[in-house]
Amino acid sequence: MQPGTAKKAAVKGKATEANAAAKGKAAAKAKSGAKADGGVRGAAEAGGGKGKGPGGKPESHAAMVRRARRINRELAEVYPYAHPELDFRNPFELLVATVLSAQTTDLRVNQTTPRLFAAYPTPEDLAAANPEEVEELIRPTGFFRAKTKSIMGLATALRDEFGGEVPGRLADLVKLPGVGRKTANVVLGNAFGVPGITVDTHFGRLVRRFGWTEQDDPVKVEAEICAIFPKSEWTMLSHRVVFHGRRICHARKPACGACPIAPLCPSYGEGETDPEKARKLLKYEKGGLPGQRLSPPPDYPGLPAPPLGAG
Repeated sequence: MQPGTAKKAAVKGKATEANAAAKGKAAAKAKSGAKADGGVRGAAEAGGGKGKGPGGKPESHAAMVRRARRINRELAEVYPYAHPELDFRNPFELLVATVLSAQTTDLRVNQTTPRLFAAYPTPEDLAAANPEEVEELIRPTGFFRAKTKSIMGLATALRDEFGGEVPGRLADLVKLPGVGRKTANVVLGNAFGVPGITVDTHFGRLVRRFGWTEQDDPVKVEAEICAIFPKSEWTMLSHRVVFHGRRICHARKPACGACPIAPLCPSYGEGETDPEKARKLLKYEKGGLPGQRLSPPPDYPGLPAPPLGAG
């Protein structure tokens, strides 16, 4: 073999070895990355495929789960005082208040229930009430005839089937008149400490804007969101998302320019992006206004809501 030929062969051999080494490192890195993502992917198996992340960039489901959990952490810092926005002192009051909250605001319910619960403090009392008197008491919440039928029906069921006590199981709660999964999860999470996702209009709107799901059906939304987060986070996640929807990420005109999680949101730009204009859209304590509860928790930074007819 000529000296020049031998030299070329040596160079070629080294190049082949270098390529093999590079491929080996790439494979090892890919394997390591897959292992690191294992925990997230385990929680994110349902769904799969790719969606759009912030800036419209393609995003894997695993990446979405990581982003979703980061949003939850950010919202926990923004709303450390997040809580159910219905006034209640026991499971029965929360159950009735939640049924009354359909098609109206928590504020209007909170302004209405003090007189209702003063007149009928127990399921036995409400079950034996005069329907016309109940209708008059809850008239401000709207749909008062249908709601009277529901709350008197559930009170009767509690009296006759559960010894006057609100059951602490989803299967029992959803059998009560006027009680669906959303209401049941509110009661379980906030009166019994049983984790649950509450899919109301605010929650459904935001999780779709966040790109966590494309579902519209509340049961499917609940299932997909439950797969993303640890069970221990479900109840507080619901409060944080709802708080954010009521205060910043509004239905018609979200205050994108004042949103603390804007860099993580694929829907940034749907609302007002100018910071000054966006700040004027903020509601409740974020806008310096009273909240929805007449009796808010001690750590709530905003003002209590006024009673019915005040001001």
